Amino acid sequence: MAPIEVIGAGLPRTGTLTQKLALEELGFTPCYHWVNVLADLDEVELWDGAMSGAAPWEEVFGDSRATVDWPGGYFYRELMDFYPRAKVLLSVRDPESWERSFRDTIWTMSHGDSLMPLLARARAEVDPRWRRYLALVDRMFWGPQGTFSAGHADPEMLIEQMLRHSEEVKRTVPAGRLLVWDVAEGWEPLCEFLEVPVPDGPLPHANDRGTFVQRVIGGALDSLESWRESNTSLVG
Repeated sequence: MAPIEVIGAGLPRTGTLTQKLALEELGFTPCYHWVNVLADLDEVELWDGAMSGAAPWEEVFGDSRATVDWPGGYFYRELMDFYPRAKVLLSVRDPESWERSFRDTIWTMSHGDSLMPLLARARAEVDPRWRRYLALVDRMFWGPQGTFSAGHADPEMLIEQMLRHSEEVKRTVPAGRLLVWDVAEGWEPLCEFLEVPVPDGPLPHANDRGTFVQRVIGGALDSLESWRESNTSLVG
């Protein structure tokens, strides 16, 4: 079981899916990301345990050599202690751009009234694992333990807490162990920090928003269709 070598402490919507692809191209593969949880909702139980004080790191990460995005980034302090040789990557983004992206995806899934959140809530009615997943999102982002527990209704609230998180990471992580990185900076700062050669091609780009929305909507439609097929007599 390989130890984690890179801990992503940057918030979701700071180019984390691009980071995942970049780290894997550099050899830090596999890189754990929120998409892993969406692909295997059984892992929600492990992260719920972590929120309650457990430390299921080897079980949840397996052979991963890196982790970016939440849920891993939420626990960057604990992971720093558990993996003392790992380096920490704080991804950053223009605050206003980040707020719009975060509100259009994670916030909307929890609080909005467009197609995506409506389908997500409908899925929760027929899929207990998805219901637990939404509860984990609430707990990790909006509840008393949440990253945005101080408030999230207004853009200013989200931006203030985004900036506070970045400053906390900078204060917490020793300078020699931390890279503050915007994906727009490209390969060079990341490769220098990780002491690996710079690839010949450009930094990979992933559509975080498109992937997120597609997985939420697609997963909801699949679950609802499965429920319909299993309950034909009830809806026929």
